[in-house]
Amino acid sequence: MKKEATMNRQPTVIVFTTPTCSWCRVVKQHLKKNNIRYKEVDVSKDERAARDMVRKTGQQGVPVTLINNRPIVGFDKLKINRMLGIKSA
Repeated sequence: MKKEATMNRQPTVIVFTTPTCSWCRVVKQHLKKNNIRYKEVDVSKDERAARDMVRKTGQQGVPVTLINNRPIVGFDKLKINRMLGIKSA
């Protein structure tokens, strides 16, 4: 596996979701559209991840997006864009 150049290094992005969450789908579509790689964690199937999400954010609702371990609750497009360096169209 080739090592990425430091300039191309992307922040670590984790999206906590559930299958029935419409805003979770919006977050994932936004990330995909902007070629942002992310790890999806379904908290309805992963109890430990759900507890970890609540511990880190105080939130039980999804979506929660962690960008370099900094939480964004809900779909806050401006904050996501700012933290990931996405230029708004």
